[in-house]
Amino acid sequence: MDIRKVFGGNARRFRLALGLSQEAVAERMGVDRAFISSMERGLQNATLLTIWQIAQALEVRPADLLDEKASKIRS
Repeated sequence: MDIRKVFGGNARRFRLALGLSQEAVAERMGVDRAFISSMERGLQNATLLTIWQIAQALEVRPADLLDEKASKIRS
């Protein structure tokens, strides 16, 4: 499985579980909403810093965003 899709799917699932919009997460990270959308769709390569920032914004561990098993769970 494409790790970008795993990461993006997990990020979306955690974001929705918190009831946050893409814009709210983008604000917490200091990035544009389109960047969050692109990440969630697996189109953006995330850097280590980005993984850390979105994990902080979503109140999860960075490793949770890379968990392939969790990515198969539908929200």
